[in-house]
Amino acid sequence: MSEYYREPIQKVMNELDVTHQGLTDYEVRTRHKKYGYNELRESKQKSAIVIFLEQFKDFLVIILMVAALISIFLGEVESSIVIWVVIILNAILGTVQQIKAEKSLDSLKEMAAPIARVLRDGQVAEIPSKEVVVGDILMLDAGDFISADGRIIESHSLQINESSLTGESLPIQKMVNVINDQEVALGDKTNMVFSGSFVTNGRGKAIVTSIGMNTEIGKIANLLDNAKEKKTPLQVSLEDFGKRLAIGIIIICLIIFALDILRGRELVDSFMFAVSLAVAAIPEALSSIVTIVLAFGTQKMAKENAIVRKLHAVESLGSISVICSDKTGTLTQNKMTVQKLLVGEKVIQHDQLQLDNKVHHKLMHLALLCNNSVAFEEKEIGDPTEIALVRMGNQYNLDELNIREMYKRFGEVPFDSTRKLMSTVNRVGDRYIMITKGAVDVLLSRIVKIENAQGVSNITKQQIEAIKQANHKFSNEGLRVLAFAYKEVKSIGISLKDEMDLTFVGLVAMMDPPRAESAQAVTACIKAGIKPVMITGDHKITATAIAKKIGILKDSSEAIEGKEIEHLTDKELRDKVQNISVYARVSPEHKIRIVKAWQDKGNVVAMTGDGVNDGPALKQADIGVAMGIMGTEVAKDASSMVLTDDNFSTIVKAISNGRSLYANIKNAIKFLLSGNTGAILVVLYATLFALPAPFAPVHLLFINLLTDSLPAIAIGLEPHNKKLMDDKPRNVDESLLNRKFVSQVGMEGVIIAAVTIIAFQIGLATGDTMVASTMAFATLCLSRLFHGFNCRSDESIFKIGLFSNLTVWIAFLIGFVLLNTVLIVGLFEVAILSRPQLLMVYGLAIVPLIIIQVDRLFFIKNRH
Repeated sequence: MSEYYREPIQKVMNELDVTHQGLTDYEVRTRHKKYGYNELRESKQKSAIVIFLEQFKDFLVIILMVAALISIFLGEVESSIVIWVVIILNAILGTVQQIKAEKSLDSLKEMAAPIARVLRDGQVAEIPSKEVVVGDILMLDAGDFISADGRIIESHSLQINESSLTGESLPIQKMVNVINDQEVALGDKTNMVFSGSFVTNGRGKAIVTSIGMNTEIGKIANLLDNAKEKKTPLQVSLEDFGKRLAIGIIIICLIIFALDILRGRELVDSFMFAVSLAVAAIPEALSSIVTIVLAFGTQKMAKENAIVRKLHAVESLGSISVICSDKTGTLTQNKMTVQKLLVGEKVIQHDQLQLDNKVHHKLMHLALLCNNSVAFEEKEIGDPTEIALVRMGNQYNLDELNIREMYKRFGEVPFDSTRKLMSTVNRVGDRYIMITKGAVDVLLSRIVKIENAQGVSNITKQQIEAIKQANHKFSNEGLRVLAFAYKEVKSIGISLKDEMDLTFVGLVAMMDPPRAESAQAVTACIKAGIKPVMITGDHKITATAIAKKIGILKDSSEAIEGKEIEHLTDKELRDKVQNISVYARVSPEHKIRIVKAWQDKGNVVAMTGDGVNDGPALKQADIGVAMGIMGTEVAKDASSMVLTDDNFSTIVKAISNGRSLYANIKNAIKFLLSGNTGAILVVLYATLFALPAPFAPVHLLFINLLTDSLPAIAIGLEPHNKKLMDDKPRNVDESLLNRKFVSQVGMEGVIIAAVTIIAFQIGLATGDTMVASTMAFATLCLSRLFHGFNCRSDESIFKIGLFSNLTVWIAFLIGFVLLNTVLIVGLFEVAILSRPQLLMVYGLAIVPLIIIQVDRLFFIKNRH
């Protein structure tokens, strides 16, 4: 493809075979056949039915389905229905979320301008944008959305907002001049226009050079279509856990079955006993509990300005080790603000102007008069740099409209990207004053005088050098600098030749400043072992200055531009990525490469963004975070989470929530597994010693589906532990069933099994197997309810607060009432126990709670 920005206009027109009259109807038809239509295409998407069926491939879901079938086999139809309802609800939820995620390209299509104005056969015609072809001449006016990429052939103060593509918030001044540089970032191609951007000022013409999927926005669509969403660490852990659990259950059931057969038990009875053990081992409620806990977590996060679009992404937040953040609006306030001024030959802060000082007063008035922007009723209209000047005036109670009414404008030479100046003529008393503002280097060459505290005098070389040094210092701090000058003119008719022999008044330096809370959030990230990285379409100097202010950047060597990435292979980028904190002037392809490089090094990556150009990287990242206020629909659809306040610090809060949620989910799983381990050990004990079955299948289902579920959910709702942000991110490769976790589950399961076996043996001593079975069932059930208090944390409940989680108490009381109702009424194959037997059950059931809490209070420190 030709690099049209490097070619003269006539050469481009010759290459595309078009004249200044535009294309003929015949040429349009021919080109439609050659190039196709100006629209975005996407690969074939899966149907809703296929997506729904894929939800059942999860290994844990397969285990749940097997449990449901076993329940039917055991005659427990109602239990089977409950399990199937949970499975189907989860599948529907997953399907809806996935279909939503696939709509990112639809929003990209909606960005295309519905109508385009083109020049054909010398006449301006309005056509549907999909009918624009290569070689068409686009007619551009303020307010127009641009429907294709093109080379500018005419520009009259043409300014275009390309923020959705480049991430740069300021409009770009467009020109027709050839750009001779070999490598030019998208935002620096000032003689080109791009589909998806819009005209903010002026007018112009452009020859269409690319349409559809060949445009810059088409390349983004292709990246978005091909970007792969990764499974969250919890999804990976649960899959791994499900497989191991299934293998373990099958082995144990086969052993039990074989032992029963060897003992001479009937084949059918042996099989049924092995199946009941499988039911006891399978945590039927696990999948629904995880979903419920995550759902509650998302509600809390929504109140803190973070809306989670993909449920399982919540726990991924806790694993994040790298945050790749956009600059504009996320780390900064997204509004240009005056920071410093050079006035009266002194550098002052924006809040140090003294309006009783003649020079200060004059500079403030010049800034408001040579200015087309306005602010009223909390609305700001105009160029961001001019709005910054208006805002500064408002800070000193100066209303720009009143000032302009006092000193009426009679003439103007608009800003032009070639001369980089703007001038107005205003009447001051009975005189006409020409006010000129613009780039410092351009304006200084036209200065002959300077106004300071001593009055107006001829400018010296030393004064010019001081102004240059101040400008250089401002620029190195990432500030955008405007110079202001004036002179008296005899008439209101001014032209370019009048912008000479000016009197210098001062410099105004501005920037989009960091949010007040950004530095604190960055510090919290670093303390939590998370690497913050800035990726922006803005210039390197500006990005570096902001990054240093908020603590992302320590040394300037850690900042590079997108064009440097072009020369790095994926391996070289992967080796270098840890030492880079700031990326400037980047393209969508660069963003994806940066995210992949971090992921290839084993990191969980969050990526923030608001523009169309961020969409592919948001989808590629483990957690895509879109901006809710400034973000495009494309960015939101491609993301896992949307920030309603566009604030970097909200991400840090979300990470803290994510870490706590993962810890809570892990504790809930520990609760379920330790209780189930206790049940398995009791069944193994009875089998090895040829004792009657300690539980009926209905007992096990009662525990798993009723008294287990509520405490597990309550544990998942444990208040967030802020201490977790002092730890490093957890290793994503670490299995849920690590050595520490398994040993805790095993130890707690043994204690629960021990008290249940004691109750079982006491019951057997009565000579009534149903009493023995009932005492074992009641002790197991109640001890698991008490165990819910142990599983709230690895610390003692007295350290975390006995009543800090009231939902655990509510769950315990509901379970306690349900259990006693069953025991008193005699439901579910239980015997009516005597008062001493009931007291024995209560006494044994509380023993695991006492043992574990005493261990945590007095002995746990000695083991660390």
